[in-house]
Amino acid sequence: MSSVASKRILSTRPILFFAFIMLLKSYLTWMVVFEDGVSWTTILKEVPFVLIVFCLIEWFASKRKLVYYLIANLVMTLILFAVLMYYKYYGVIVTYFALAQVNQVTAVKNSVFSLMDPYYLFIFTDIIIMAVVLFARKKALNWKKESSKKENKRLVVALFTISIGLCLFNILPNRASMNEIVKAEQMGILNYEAYMIFSDKEMEYVDPNQITQPKIDTLKNAQPPIQPVLYKSAEGKNLIILQMESFQNFLVNLKIDGQEITPNFNKLVNENYYFKHFYQQVGQGNTSDAEFVVNSSLYIPPRGAATQMYADKELPSLPKLLKAHGYDTTTFHTNVVEFWNRGELYKALGFDRYYDQKFFGHEDTVFFGPSDEMLYAKTAAELERMSESGKPFYSHVISMTAHHPFSLPEDKTHMTLPDRYEGTFVGDYIRSQNYADYALGLFVQDLKDRGIWDNSLIVMYGDHLGLPIYSLDRDDKELMAEIYGREYGYTDMINIPFVIINPSNPEAKVYDQLGGQIDVLPTVANLLGLSLDNQIHFGQDLFNQTYNVLPQRYYLPSGSFLSSQELFMSGSGFDDGKHLPIAGDGVNEQEATEDEYQRALELLKLSDSYVSQLPSWKKEEK
Repeated sequence: MSSVASKRILSTRPILFFAFIMLLKSYLTWMVVFEDGVSWTTILKEVPFVLIVFCLIEWFASKRKLVYYLIANLVMTLILFAVLMYYKYYGVIVTYFALAQVNQVTAVKNSVFSLMDPYYLFIFTDIIIMAVVLFARKKALNWKKESSKKENKRLVVALFTISIGLCLFNILPNRASMNEIVKAEQMGILNYEAYMIFSDKEMEYVDPNQITQPKIDTLKNAQPPIQPVLYKSAEGKNLIILQMESFQNFLVNLKIDGQEITPNFNKLVNENYYFKHFYQQVGQGNTSDAEFVVNSSLYIPPRGAATQMYADKELPSLPKLLKAHGYDTTTFHTNVVEFWNRGELYKALGFDRYYDQKFFGHEDTVFFGPSDEMLYAKTAAELERMSESGKPFYSHVISMTAHHPFSLPEDKTHMTLPDRYEGTFVGDYIRSQNYADYALGLFVQDLKDRGIWDNSLIVMYGDHLGLPIYSLDRDDKELMAEIYGREYGYTDMINIPFVIINPSNPEAKVYDQLGGQIDVLPTVANLLGLSLDNQIHFGQDLFNQTYNVLPQRYYLPSGSFLSSQELFMSGSGFDDGKHLPIAGDGVNEQEATEDEYQRALELLKLSDSYVSQLPSWKKEEK
């Protein structure tokens, strides 16, 4: 068949023309998202769904058929583009539920744009060209006329029936796959998106009477100590928890060409309790999820941000626990409290007060709030005022300036990086964290000068990763390999620092104990001498346990968890999952087991069931 004849068929048969266009777009998406890229099976997994949509147009569109094709093309293109962009940051396949939170994107639009490789825009090329053609009246009339012819009904019925069969063949056998990326690859992206809409159903909750602390401890293999180490060692002290934006553990004691990146934080690490195998447990809500997990010792929801799914619940929490012991409880964040529904979360957690952008003002703004310097200066002054009441206080302080995409203003730059780091994502990240460390040093000194430091227990941790593997280009990966002395991996990506400082009882000690954000509450409770006997919690005191299992969600496939010396990443299930050692620790003493896999899933189910069935504080207000 000649090229002229082929073009003639495509222009007069829109079902073929647009199916071919969507196939090209599917290939582009598969090249970015799936490790194995495209294959001949991509046609059988993506085109049938497209043909079902187009067959429906052929059946029901008696007029303006071309317009309906263009709309369907645009909608499916936007879905594939959303999959591309979402994968670049989160490393997961976006679903309709996550897209429903698109109102949060406008606040972090710089982060979104930074993830976009220019060639991604090729996915919209045909739409632009067709828009130009349609504005040319003569060409548009000819195209509409040629494409308006009805397809043979029998052919459409046959094509529709075959396409339905292929879609079901792709979907039905793969519904049980645990790994969302594997599931999307097995089903096809568009099939997966449709499946997630129609398969959405309420989970079956565990009876609240069956959710007990002994049961949770048994699943975690946690043994309550007879004489807990460091129990009450910080009794009666103020508690300051500092959550550091995008702060990953590789920054600790890092030097680049002899230049120390975070000298102030390093000093705190090297003089106090430091947990080097500590991991994030956040999801779509990122920073706000970290706030939820740390203050509740509960896991994030299976979908959506905790601030939106759980913020109406009467949550057991660290603020409520401390209020019962006479503490004043506050939280400080320079963004507006409406972002990620924080105002509702703070009520659910029981904070006495929150301080947001209204308190900090608009002076020295970076990204979407005042800088860390402004955060720390005004927070320190407020903490001094609070301390004058004679009551101990708990203050959760959320830093923000070192936020993705790490495009720090020039006046906040405090270091010069080697040329090989200039113009790179990794270089921008390191420069931002160097500024964050500079601001931290000012805060520490300010607290000391005001007499607050010595009478406080200070806890510091990173809120979530800053350098997603999926966002790094070749130069960035080479720089990370230079920093680590090996390839940058998934365990590195989710590894964050955890430091505990008790100025009246200083001790420099590095802990190998595995821990996560879920463990902050019980660890702090031990140091302050607070009983958790009547409070459900899924974390454990890291000073008094030698074993841990940490379920992961969102940034890693469902079913993934950390245990012993290993990160397990699920495949379709356990048997085809990946076993990744915690880098730098040599040979694993113990591999993750299927029993641990099942226990990790059960822990998540218990947490989901427990929180979902808690009463609403909004009803209490009424």
